[in-house]
Amino acid sequence: MLREPLEVGLAPITIADVVDVSRGGRKITVSGELEGRVRDSRDFVERWIRDGKVAYGVNTGFGSLATVRISHGEIEHLQVNLLRSHAAGVGEPLSEELVRAMLFLRAVALLQGCSGIRFSVIVRLLDMLERRIHPVVPCQGSVGASGDLAPLAHLALALIGEGEVFHQGCRVPSAEALRAEGLEPLTLEAKEGLALINGTQAMAAHGCLALADLGVALRSADVTACMSLEALMGTDASLHPMLHEARRQQGQIASADNMRRIVAGSPLISSHRDCDRVQDAYSLRCAPQVHGAARDVYRWACGMLEREINAVTDNPLVFPEIGGIVSGGNFHGAPVALALDCVAMAPIYLCNISERRTYRLLDRAVSGLPAFLTERGGLHSGLMLAQYTAAALTSENKTLAWPASADTIPTSAGQEDHVSMGMGSARKLMRLVEHAFQVLGIEALCAAQALEMREPTAFGPGTQAALKAIRGKFRPVDEDRVLSGDLQGTAHFLRSGALVRAVEAACGAIVG
Repeated sequence: MLREPLEVGLAPITIADVVDVSRGGRKITVSGELEGRVRDSRDFVERWIRDGKVAYGVNTGFGSLATVRISHGEIEHLQVNLLRSHAAGVGEPLSEELVRAMLFLRAVALLQGCSGIRFSVIVRLLDMLERRIHPVVPCQGSVGASGDLAPLAHLALALIGEGEVFHQGCRVPSAEALRAEGLEPLTLEAKEGLALINGTQAMAAHGCLALADLGVALRSADVTACMSLEALMGTDASLHPMLHEARRQQGQIASADNMRRIVAGSPLISSHRDCDRVQDAYSLRCAPQVHGAARDVYRWACGMLEREINAVTDNPLVFPEIGGIVSGGNFHGAPVALALDCVAMAPIYLCNISERRTYRLLDRAVSGLPAFLTERGGLHSGLMLAQYTAAALTSENKTLAWPASADTIPTSAGQEDHVSMGMGSARKLMRLVEHAFQVLGIEALCAAQALEMREPTAFGPGTQAALKAIRGKFRPVDEDRVLSGDLQGTAHFLRSGALVRAVEAACGAIVG
C-alpha cells in the first residue's frame, strides 16, 4: 500500500522518517510555512548584497580566505569554484540509500529558513530524490570540521550538472541524467554554494541508518539470548521483574520483560526448575543487564541524532527578524561524532556476550549436547567454524572500539584548528552494526540446532516461533556443508526484522 507523502513542516522529522525516504522511497512535500521562511531569508540576503554590506560566505572567500572580498560580478563564479574545489573525496561511492538520506537531510536543514538560499535550490534536491538521481559521493574525505564539506560538495555538484550520478542503474555524468529527466542545471547565486556544503548531513545520514538497524539488532539479541537460554537449559529466575526493577535501569527492565515473555511457560525450563544448578553463566544470567545498558545508550544516541537532523548546521545563518547575518560554528560535527562513538559500544557489547553464548552451545562439556552440535563428530565438524567466525568478528570489533572523535588534525591553515572526525565515527558504527547481525545470526543458527536436539520438549512461545522462523529459511546442519551462505543469510534475515516479527506474533511487542 502506498504511503501518504511525508510533509516536512513544523513537526520534527524522525530517524524512522529518514529510513522511509532513503530505503522506502517515500515522497516528500513541504509545508507552506517553511517555504515562506525560506523566501523571507533569501529576500534578506539579496537586500544585504544590494546595500553593499559584507558577510562571510555571501561575498567573501571561505575558511582562512574569509578576509578576501568578492566583487558582485564574481559571486556566481565563486559558488562553482567552491563546489569544484571542495569535491575532493576519495574511496568507494556511498550506497544509494545513504545518498538519499543525505539529500533529504540537507533539504530539511535548508528548509528551516536560516540559510539564505532560494527555494528553487531545495526543490532541486527533492527533485533528485523523487527521480532517483543519486550523486556519486566518495566515502572518504570529511574531517567533520565545517561539517562534511567534501561529501556534500560531491552531492551538490550534481545540481549544477557537474560530477557523476547513479541513474536508472548506470553511473553517468550528472548533466546527462538531468537532461534525461527534463531538468536544467542550476546556476547558484550568492551564499548558495556554501549553504549546500556546510553541515553534518553525511555523518548524520550514516548515523540514522545505523541506529535504525541497531534497534533491530537490540531486539534480535533478546530473542537469540532466549533461544540459547532454553537450549542450554538455563533458569528464568534471573528474569524476575522485581530483580530488574530494583536496578532502576530502564533498558534492563525492558530487556528482561522481553525475555520473560519469550520464554513464558516454557516446559523445558520448568522441567529442570528444581535441579542443583541455581545460577547460570553471566552470558545467560546477565543478558538483560548487558542488552539493557546497550539499549539505554542507543536511546540516548537516537535523541542526539533526532535533534541534529532537525537543526540548522551551515554558516553563516540568516536571521531577518534581527536584521543580521551571524557567523558561528553550527557545522561542527561534535554532537554527532560523540553520539556515534559512544553508541558504537552497544553493538560491541552485543557481539561480546552473544559469541560467549554461542561458545557454550558448541562446548559439549557445558551444553551436554553433542560437540559442535553434530551427531557424527569427527567425520563432521558441524558448527565448529561458525564460532570461529563469531570470534573473529568480535575480536575485530576491538580495533574499531577506539573513538574516531578522540583525534583531531587542524585544517585550512589552522583556521579549523579543531575538527570532529565524525565521518570516521559514522562509518565505523555501520561496520559494527553489521558485525552485530553476523554474530547474532550465528548464535541464532547454533541455538536452533541445539533446540532441535532437545526435542520433543516444547519451548516458550517466542522461542518456538523463533525456531520455526529460522527453519523456514535455513535447514539444519545434518552433515558438513559450506556454511558461508547460511551465516550471511542469517545475518540478512535478522537485519530485515523477520525474526523479531515472527516472535512478536507469538508473544507481543519486543521493545527496542
